[in-house]
Amino acid sequence: MSTTGKTTYEIPIGPIHPALKEPVMFEFEIDGERIVDVNIRLGHVHRGIEWAGTRRNPIQILYLAERICGICSYCHPMSFALAVEHTASIQVPERADYLRVIHAELERICSHTLWAGVAAHEIGFDTVLYVTWQVREKGMDLIEYLTGNRITKGITMIGGVRRDITEEMIPKIKETLQYFKANVEKLRHIILDDKTFKLRCQNCGVLTKNDALRLCSVGPTARASGIRKDVRLDQPYFAYGDLDFDYITPDVLTGEVHGDVYDRIIVRLLEISQSIDLIEQCLDRMPQGAIVAEPKIAKLLENLKKVTGEGIGRMEAPRGEVFHYVKLTGNDAPYFWKVRAPTYNNILPWIPMLLGQQIADIPIVASSTDPCMSCTNRVTIIQDTSRHQLDKEQLHQLSIEKTRRLQT
Repeated sequence: MSTTGKTTYEIPIGPIHPALKEPVMFEFEIDGERIVDVNIRLGHVHRGIEWAGTRRNPIQILYLAERICGICSYCHPMSFALAVEHTASIQVPERADYLRVIHAELERICSHTLWAGVAAHEIGFDTVLYVTWQVREKGMDLIEYLTGNRITKGITMIGGVRRDITEEMIPKIKETLQYFKANVEKLRHIILDDKTFKLRCQNCGVLTKNDALRLCSVGPTARASGIRKDVRLDQPYFAYGDLDFDYITPDVLTGEVHGDVYDRIIVRLLEISQSIDLIEQCLDRMPQGAIVAEPKIAKLLENLKKVTGEGIGRMEAPRGEVFHYVKLTGNDAPYFWKVRAPTYNNILPWIPMLLGQQIADIPIVASSTDPCMSCTNRVTIIQDTSRHQLDKEQLHQLSIEKTRRLQT
């Protein structure tokens, strides 16, 4: 269509594959190569996980919650457990709180290294993708060693955790942490010091502090815009209140905040180092004792059937705050269960991030918030009465071509 004498293009992207929890529809208006308007639609499809949870007992819901997100398969069931513990006034053993921190920070390391590889892939650096995922593989091996599983870990229990970390396991953990330390420095150099990374990511997808606050962004997306917000520090849970750490914002490394894609890379790379330090603190300070409040599941379920009330569970997931609400009414299953994943908060900030950017910037800007959704199947460009389609590979190729133009 035409506005003020200029030809603009409508580019609808989405909705995402309906099997995922958070499908989204973008409608871009493009003037040449530049984005001049963005509209986002949510709520196309829902898998009914929350509805299914109201037909299961709280222990069964733990394993259902693990499947909300494959990358955040620990923080979702654990947030649900926190909500139930809040409602039922369950006191978690101190050792279990330290074990919970270790598993949460391992998940953060794996999530952030996975994200770094995806971000590199979006601008054509597949070598960096292979390096980051090689580092992540060590983390996955450690998770399997500690829990018996790599993705859906099955470690969460209401009132604690299902498995302990024995003295014999600690050398393996420390060995892996040393590997992480060496390779995080390597990743920092590869990504942050690369000229083309800077050209593609600096001053791209800017989210100002004001917009981040106004649109309620969370996690690394908010902290990259200079907002000191982290549930682990604002409302400590598990053993975080006993540990020494601070908010990670880009000025910690560079002395300034721009709120662009580059700053979001900085925050995540620094948080990997922070997670390593938190795990080491837990290993050094972890007390002896029980790992679960009530080891007999039948007795735990019987006690939960007597509970009435409402509770919430909040955690700082790798992408930001995840929030679970539960209402118990003295029955086998909860009366109500509601989940808010961090992607919900970080969708609207895409609008100011994308305005004024080029089509080729869409992949890296969108991926910079680490959204929990599948890739778009296709893009359709409409101009007047003619139309043609760009599939996912062609959209990705546009991003790579821009990188190559900057390198020449």
